[in-house]
Amino acid sequence: MDLNNYLSGKISLNYFIHRLNQNGASFHIHYWGVMPNHYDTQWHKHSFFEVVYVIKGEGVYIEDDLTYPLQENTLFLSRPEVLHQIKSKKGLSLLYVAFDLIDSESSESWIKIMETAKQSSNIILYDVEETETALLWRSLLLRATNRHHEFFEEMLSNTAYGLILSILQDFVPLLNKSHPKQDYEQYSALLTQAQLYIHDNLSNSLRLTEVAKHLHISGRHLSRIFVAELGVSFSKYVQDERIKKAMVLLKRSKLSIKEISEETGFMNVHYFTRVFSEMMQTSPGKFRSLYFDKYTTTFSEG
Repeated sequence: MDLNNYLSGKISLNYFIHRLNQNGASFHIHYWGVMPNHYDTQWHKHSFFEVVYVIKGEGVYIEDDLTYPLQENTLFLSRPEVLHQIKSKKGLSLLYVAFDLIDSESSESWIKIMETAKQSSNIILYDVEETETALLWRSLLLRATNRHHEFFEEMLSNTAYGLILSILQDFVPLLNKSHPKQDYEQYSALLTQAQLYIHDNLSNSLRLTEVAKHLHISGRHLSRIFVAELGVSFSKYVQDERIKKAMVLLKRSKLSIKEISEETGFMNVHYFTRVFSEMMQTSPGKFRSLYFDKYTTTFSEG
């Protein structure tokens, strides 16, 4: 793999993929990296997780008094607040991503998973070339170089989320046990129907009792399904979906912010602005301005 071919993909990832929010987990992505020639670093630590994929080269990764050899197709995890260093005489070709969980927007089960990851002693893996993580990472970079695809941002976001989950699966072996298989078998069909109904009716009020009635089950049953399968409450899921649709409309439509608030089911524009600003750490207007140039060159009056 010639990493120089993926430098444009790195730029796209750092521009588009800062936040991933699905299934009860909200991740902040600090940066994506592609480094064709990496040598030594100083001793340092992060406040977040950083995962590094060694594509080519040899070196060592050092944590405190432990030294791990690095070679082609090695994957390693730098945990928060752990002092570490990378050394290589001839250089390493690296892919890397830095991320952490946004606790205030994530379920308790995900918070526990990330706490487990912080304590993990399983921090380095060898011969990962054909693993799901390696394949997803290469696929993500390939997709990130093709900005002209009609569903570019959606595909990029979904692949990036899959990569983060796969990485956590590699380093937190007990991840699957937090979601019992029997819950999926019992609830998955009803959950899919509920998600489709919500997605197609975001301009409506979407009260728990109304959606449950549509599915011919009780509100209590529907609430349990969302918590059991996704780790989030029904109301949190609906709000997240409203904001996701609002983000798409802000980037791709000429609707006013008031019209977008109505299209996404918020009671008024002031409430929409407050919720959007709290979740995205920026106002709808400022968020839209980030895409203004792209918007004016992509869309025209019908």
